[in-house]
Amino acid sequence: MSVQIIVDGAAVEGRDGQTIAGVLLGAGRRTWRTAAGEQRGIFCGMGICQDCVVTVNGVEGVRACQRAACDGDVVEREGRA
Repeated sequence: MSVQIIVDGAAVEGRDGQTIAGVLLGAGRRTWRTAAGEQRGIFCGMGICQDCVVTVNGVEGVRACQRAACDGDVVEREGRA
């Protein structure tokens, strides 16, 4: 079974049960956040470092490595100074 999420306005396909980070990595995206002028993505993969945070369905600060992707999720990049 598959899921489709919207990432910065573009549809991205993933597999049922994958985290948001897994869907993004599977689609070839290595970074999806900016912090201190640098591109960030997944680093620890277990929710500690917070490098992978995104906004999901309007909720900021969601750890992409911990949140299961649900069909129809709207994911947006976060930028932090």
